[in-house]
Amino acid sequence: MSVAMIFPGQGSQSVGMLADLAEAEPAVRETFDEASDCLGYDLWDLCQAGPEELLGRTDHTQPAMLTAGVAVFRAWKARGGAAAAVMAGHSLGEYTALVCAGYLDFRQAVSLVRSRGEIMQAAVPAGSGALAAILGLDDDTIARVCESAAQDGVVEPVNFNSPGQVVIGGEAAAVDRAIEAARERGARRAVRLQVSVPSHCSLMEGASEQLATLLSEVSIDPSGTTVIHNVDGAPRDTDSAVREALARQLFLPVRWTKCIAAMKEAGADVFLEMGPGKVLTGLMRRIDRELGALAVYDTESLDEAIATLKGDSKE
Repeated sequence: MSVAMIFPGQGSQSVGMLADLAEAEPAVRETFDEASDCLGYDLWDLCQAGPEELLGRTDHTQPAMLTAGVAVFRAWKARGGAAAAVMAGHSLGEYTALVCAGYLDFRQAVSLVRSRGEIMQAAVPAGSGALAAILGLDDDTIARVCESAAQDGVVEPVNFNSPGQVVIGGEAAAVDRAIEAARERGARRAVRLQVSVPSHCSLMEGASEQLATLLSEVSIDPSGTTVIHNVDGAPRDTDSAVREALARQLFLPVRWTKCIAAMKEAGADVFLEMGPGKVLTGLMRRIDRELGALAVYDTESLDEAIATLKGDSKE
């Protein structure tokens, strides 16, 4: 048995997340307290009381999801959970993976992702960008749909989440045209997502340059657990290569299916989603049903995952 850990990004947050786990595992509140000290506001209170609109603003969501993933990981370690051989995170979750793998200092990462969110929010005026989920079409068809719908605007595939599930993003009008075109091509579902910025598309290229400047000021030590990067489903072994991958990730698509394939090729056969929700665990069933997947987000799921892995280790 070889364990992989995967960390969710924006979209998995919810008001009240991790409340149950925090009652049982002190590491959760300790992690949020540490993040709050960096941010200058009570992050735990925001996550527990909301309002949802404020939690959903990307400059708040990013530190919240980073902290939530690290908190679950620390709770897992405190309970004696198995170590991971390889890690990856979806979009913002890549930063969580880098913290948990030992590449990035947690406090530095909290400040970094808050700034990342601010940069992204400023890059595209509110309401002018959009993301949409397209289900039931293959990757090539979606690429052609985007190409024809773009006209003089921008719309591109931004998340290759699983076979038959791709997110597109860009300028709002172009995204809406692509939604209609996808439906005409027979998409099972084509709907806009509730997000504040169109991440991972070329509209973020300018923001990526600003992010690269911030990344140059952060210490990165790539000697820890192997991390698979979103841009190409490959690891990095130098600090400069990690920085480049993170900067490019902002305007290039998340190749999540490729990341999972790379982790499987590295020997991983049990995947643990560390953080709020079950989004990535659901995608695992679409990507490769042969791989085991467990979501860890509350006391019950933590107990279940630890018991399952201990049971496997005895076989």
